[in-house]
Amino acid sequence: MQLSLILACVWAIAANVVAMVPSKSNHWRQAYGLIAVGVPILGYVTYQNGPWVGLIVLAAGASILRWPLIYLGRWIKRAAFKGPAE
Repeated sequence: MQLSLILACVWAIAANVVAMVPSKSNHWRQAYGLIAVGVPILGYVTYQNGPWVGLIVLAAGASILRWPLIYLGRWIKRAAFKGPAE
């Protein structure tokens, strides 16, 4: 197994362990840290294994970090479909 896939698996295990630990801040700081570490890992996986494997790892990461993506989608929707300024 290549190093990039091992790092992606370790990232997924760390994300699941973080999700199991109770947090008063609803895990937002941990999510930002996982995103900051996960983006370079995703680039490395895509570089070593090609775009299809990169898309699979992206889908796995998006399923783990679904709430930040939901809030990002809501923010984009609000910004894009805002009515004309008065």
